[in-house]
Amino acid sequence: MAAKPALKPKLASVDELMFTTQEERDDMLREKIVDIALTDIDPFPDHPYQVRIDEEMRELVESVKQHGVLTPAIARRTEDGRYELVSGHRRKAASELAGISTLPVIVREMDRDTAIVLMVTSNMQREQVLPSEKAKAYRMRLDAMKRQGERTDLTSVPVEQKLIGTVSRDLLAEQSGESPSQIQRYIRLTELIPEILQMVDDNKMALRPAVELSYLKEDEQRVLFDTMELELASPSHAQATKLRKFSQDERLNPDVIASILQEQKPNQVEHFKMPRDKLSRYFDKGTPVAKIEETIIKALELYRKRERNRAHER
Repeated sequence: MAAKPALKPKLASVDELMFTTQEERDDMLREKIVDIALTDIDPFPDHPYQVRIDEEMRELVESVKQHGVLTPAIARRTEDGRYELVSGHRRKAASELAGISTLPVIVREMDRDTAIVLMVTSNMQREQVLPSEKAKAYRMRLDAMKRQGERTDLTSVPVEQKLIGTVSRDLLAEQSGESPSQIQRYIRLTELIPEILQMVDDNKMALRPAVELSYLKEDEQRVLFDTMELELASPSHAQATKLRKFSQDERLNPDVIASILQEQKPNQVEHFKMPRDKLSRYFDKGTPVAKIEETIIKALELYRKRERNRAHER
């Protein structure tokens, strides 16, 4: 009968040699909130959300002054030993404005694409998100998913012709509350030149015509923008669709653009304007505009009636 091999002595692990307990080792693996100097924290590259100094920010600054930052930010450590902010850009800005030098941060190990997904997701529930912010955020989110091996064929097809891949569609629809087709529209906005995209943010152009214009070449968009400024007009959805069709047929030029913008829109009504100071002697100060209009119409009706009577007397 063969002799049993001698049992090898159990070697102590590095942790055991350091005299740490299992509880202590588990604690080392847990995420902790640490205070990090603001000067050691960098913003997320190409962060799509603006940090606006508005009334909401001023209220946040006052809250930080009185109570500190109540919800920790999330950051990841970069290769150079600094910290890249994933969530908490407004809290960081508020801390700077409040004169506080550190920020409570959860340092989380994650790669860039995972960080992008978290960054976009954490900002989706903000009350005020500009169309340009949504456009860039959705684009970044789906590009990251593509690198992670998921379908993101949103920007290569015309709107309404193809649905988003199953995973991205369900995930974005659930998290953002947007429909798949609406997400497609926002992503198309990333193809606009900055000047036209700013018009969308400023509510000077609706989303649907802007999407149609996103299919124009860059030089065509620039000519269009210059023409819009000259004509003091922006295209309706129907006009934008016509501009896109001319572009696809290689027939869009400055003359065509001007001609389309000069077309009267179905709901377009010509307005007659008169300086208010010319009317001030006929109305008491503070008279509502609606009352002024009503009085002028009645006066014109009386004038027209009188002129007709004079014509009949001749």
